[in-house]
Amino acid sequence: MAYITVYNEDGFEVTQFEVPDGKRLVLALEDAGIPILHRCGGYARCTTCRVEFVRGEPTRITLAEQTRLASDTQLQGVRLACQILCEGKMAVLPLIRTDNATIEDAGTRPLDTLTPDPEWKDLSDDEIDHEHAP
Repeated sequence: MAYITVYNEDGFEVTQFEVPDGKRLVLALEDAGIPILHRCGGYARCTTCRVEFVRGEPTRITLAEQTRLASDTQLQGVRLACQILCEGKMAVLPLIRTDNATIEDAGTRPLDTLTPDPEWKDLSDDEIDHEHAP
């Protein structure tokens, strides 16, 4: 089982919950009642599912996520919840939610499996930007 802790913008813990290892983080958050956006349906295109990691950031990334994050310098220090599989202990801050954005519809629910089909890359500690975590 994976253990997820969710924080708000003020650094306070909002909730904790357990999910099966391998569940998409975006679905874990949504199923736990966190109103996270996923406007592209979980295909690493829109970046509305972005999260900051407080702890437990995965050390691997999909090529789709890496390509999308590299395309915009404003996305440094964030990860895409639609491209992350839950494992171990993770603590996150969901950045764009229906309760803090002008968008009321979260978007089409992502599939249970990663889309597009994942090509994985391992990240070393110096490739992960930890400076933006609360």
